Formats: sequence, structure tokens, C-alpha cells
Amino acid sequence: MIYVIIGLLILAVCGEPLFVIIGGVVLIAFKFILLIDPATMFSDFFRITTAPAMIAIPLFIFTGYLLAESKAPKRLINFSNALLGWMPGGLSLVALVSCAVFTAFTGASGITIVAIGAVLYPALTQEGYPEKFSLGLVTIGGGLGTLFLPCLPLVLYGVISQTSVEDLFIAGLIPGTLRIVLNLFYTTYTGRKLALRGKFSLSEVKKSVREIIWELPLPFLIVGGIFGGLFSAGEAAAIAAVYVLIVELFINRDIKLRDLGKIIRESMKMTGAIIVILGMALALTDIFIDQEIPMKIFEEIKQHIGSKLAFLLLLNGFLLIVGCLMDIFSACVVIVPIIVPIAKLYGIDPVHLGIIFLANLELGFITPPVGMSLFISSLKFKESYPVVVRSILPFFIICIIGLLLITYIPDISLFLLQFFSRKGLIPEITM
Repeated sequence: MIYVIIGLLILAVCGEPLFVIIGGVVLIAFKFILLIDPATMFSDFFRITTAPAMIAIPLFIFTGYLLAESKAPKRLINFSNALLGWMPGGLSLVALVSCAVFTAFTGASGITIVAIGAVLYPALTQEGYPEKFSLGLVTIGGGLGTLFLPCLPLVLYGVISQTSVEDLFIAGLIPGTLRIVLNLFYTTYTGRKLALRGKFSLSEVKKSVREIIWELPLPFLIVGGIFGGLFSAGEAAAIAAVYVLIVELFINRDIKLRDLGKIIRESMKMTGAIIVILGMALALTDIFIDQEIPMKIFEEIKQHIGSKLAFLLLLNGFLLIVGCLMDIFSACVVIVPIIVPIAKLYGIDPVHLGIIFLANLELGFITPPVGMSLFISSLKFKESYPVVVRSILPFFIICIIGLLLITYIPDISLFLLQFFSRKGLIPEITM
């Protein structure tokens, strides 16, 4: 066994994906700790692929790839600018809203920085915003949509923690909006002092609406359908995928038929990787449960931390470090199976925990010294890493404030969920 462990360490040093290392650990644990056939772990893949709403993952990924390959990002920015650009700091509001919406559908802050940021960054500087401010805004904007449906990390957390995805979608709405509003206070204040303000033009609004008229109903269709109890997350994903495919392929014609195969391949490669990650996550959970690892960790923590509030503060610090060091998918695999049972013992609602978890990880992406979004922004906009770090500091402080509010005021996450539950509008589907 020692040779296998050494081999895994060498693979980790050589840069192999984390799920490969985790898979090796799982195989060793099944063989030498649980004393069962390692092939048993593949039953977890069957459990994943037969989950009722599992279809949501590949379909939402496909929808995100279609939107990213189309001209939808530019149309979204034009529409937002025509509608909101006349306000004090209007273009900064456009940036926040556009980034949040695009990340919600693509599920990746890096893609948003590259796709949306390429248009917004020069637009912000041309309108009079300082370069450092513009760089920081675009960098943090990539993570603002993680709490909005149908963002993929929400689905992943739901699958791994066996929490209702519909509940998470609803719970993320107010916290996600809160993060945008907090940043908006700062960007509006800066915009009033430093940026030029355009005039409202009804003709520009009409023009931008005509351009985006087919994509515009999509968020309302998904949000209204799930919140209204008309369909589940999986059904919403199917509707979104078919709708976007028809719009971008046959109506807007942004995507050529010859390019469709490439988009399908890329989205399916991502889907395959995520299914592997989820399978590993469930197998890892089996090991944790068998060895009572969460209970042992809880007993150790309880000796030093007795209160729920102190545990949440410790959890925030821990997850920020995790967000720096891991991508969000790997973090779901390794961390969620451990923290969910411990958090339950502290009386923390699993849905509230999911919002805390994702908000922390996205903040970790812009946390120095190794936040992933900082490096992506540095490469994309050809700025030195220290410049990028200095540019995000005001936004980072604002996001910390938002994170603390979300963490310590559970009703921010749970109010809408409780309201819709009383109305009987949420489908009871546990992932």
C-alpha cells in the first residue's frame, strides 16, 4: 500500500487533477480500510446517474456553452446599458448585473471574466472610471452569480449533500441580490464622482430589447417555473436547453450547425468530468460515514468550540482557504461530505449551509495570494498580479461584509424558502 500512496503523492506533485488523486485514495480505502472490493465504489456512479434530477447538470452545462458561444453576452450588456446606463454609476450597475446573470447560466466565474470582461473593461475605462476600479469590478463580478439559479455549483452541492436543489435555488435569491446591492453602493458612489453619465434614450432601449427579445424571457421562464411549482430543476434545465438551442441556432443564427458538434462535445466533456467528481464524492462519503470521521471531527471541535456562532466563524475562515486552493467542483467533493453532518450537529440548516459554502468559495477565488480569479484577470487584461490584488481590495471588503451578513442572519437565506413552503409552491424533490 505504501507504494500506492507514494505514487499518488507523485501524481499530485506532477499536477494530476484532484479527482484522480481522490479516486486513488478511495480505492485504497475500500481495499485496505473497509476491506471490500474496490469495484464496489462504482455503485456510487450508478446512484448518481439514476438520481431523479441529475439530468439538470448536463442540460444546464449545454445551455451555458450555447450562450457563451453566441453573441448573447454582448446583447446582454447592450440591453443593460440602455436600461440602466443613464443612472449615476449606471455602467457599473450594468457590469454587476451582466456578470451575475452570465455566471448564473455558465456556472464559471472565469468564463465570465473572459467573455463579459472583455467587453466591459474597455467600456468602463472609456466612460471615465479609473482603470484600477474597472479591473476590480470586472474581476469580482465573475463570482456574483453563483447563488442564482441555475448556477451549476448549486446543483452540485444539492446532489452531494442530498439537499433539494429547488430549495437552494430559492434560498440563493436574496443573498445573491444582497451581494450585488452592497457592491452597487460602492460603485454608484464612485460613478457619481468619476464617470460621465449618459442620457436615457427610449429608442436605444427599444433597439436593445429587439436584439435580446428572444433571450430575455429565459430567466423569467426558469425562475417563474421553479418558484411557481410548475416544474422541477431537471425539467427547467430541459426547457432552457431546448429553448436556447432553437433561439441561437435558428432564430438569432449566432451558432452555425457545423459548430454544434463542437459545443456538444465540450459540454459533454465537462459533464463527464463532473459525473466522475460526483461519483468520487459519494464514495468518499461512504468512507467518512463508515469510519465516523465527521463525528470524530465534531467531538474534537466541540472541546474547543461550543457555540454555533464560533463554529460558523471558523467555518468561514476554513472555506476561504479552501476557495483559494481548490476549484469549486473539487471543493464540493472533498469538503461537503465532511462539513454537512458536522454543521447539522451544530443546528445549522443544510440549505443555509449551502449558501454559506458557495459564498465562501467564490470569495476564495478573489482571496490573495492564490485566488483563481486574480490570475485569470491578470492574464486576460495583461496587468501584473499585485495591481489586480490592489484593485479588488475595496470589493473584497464589501464581499466580506456580505458574507458575514449571510452567515449570521439565516433568514436572509431561508425567508423566501419558508414563504414559498407555506404557500405549497416548492416541489419536494431531494437530490
